[in-house]
Amino acid sequence: MIINIDKPVGWTSFDIVKKVKRITGHKKVGHGGTLDPFASGVLILGTENDTKKLSEITKSNKSYQAELLLGVKTNTLDPEGKIIDEKPIPFLDEHILHKTMKIFKGKQKQMPPMFSAKKRGGVRLYKLARKNIEIERNEIDIEIDDISLISFSKDKIIFNVSCSKGTYIRVLGTDIAKKLGTVGYLINLKRTRVGNYFIKDSESIENFEKSWKSYTKLTKLN
Repeated sequence: MIINIDKPVGWTSFDIVKKVKRITGHKKVGHGGTLDPFASGVLILGTENDTKKLSEITKSNKSYQAELLLGVKTNTLDPEGKIIDEKPIPFLDEHILHKTMKIFKGKQKQMPPMFSAKKRGGVRLYKLARKNIEIERNEIDIEIDDISLISFSKDKIIFNVSCSKGTYIRVLGTDIAKKLGTVGYLINLKRTRVGNYFIKDSESIENFEKSWKSYTKLTKLN
């Protein structure tokens, strides 16, 4: 079974996996692409034999809606970290923002953040980062298929982005802020698509639980 869950803010991807295991009673449950706790949106899960499909789903391009706060930067590049830098915000207008975002479209290199699940020597980078240890990382190849401005204010930018597997939107947000002459971090992130799975078709974990209980009840009656 493949399940399209709208992950809520505050839950880890593994929290959702554990919850689905408990709801369904299936021993084998996995997910097709981690979402940070501060992020929400499309999280694809597979159960039992369908976990084999997850590796292909994980390779799919993804789409996000992100909100970037300018003038302040955290060590995690999201709201969960501590402030490490502050800079004035230059004048912004629609022309400047469209022009800046256009720079990021296409194939490019990206440096994975220290606060990430990537491994070095068998150790997750975020575990080293929590001990204030920063190590050299290799840049990864990514591709931004599309990036577009939704709205902006004097200190916030909301944008849509479609990108390749492995793209860190937190890093993209920080890089956009840098190009604009300031610093920034993501305060909101919603994944709206994973391959052919869309947010409009996602269901909350609560609704999934209700649906599953109804399904099992009907199965028993039949």
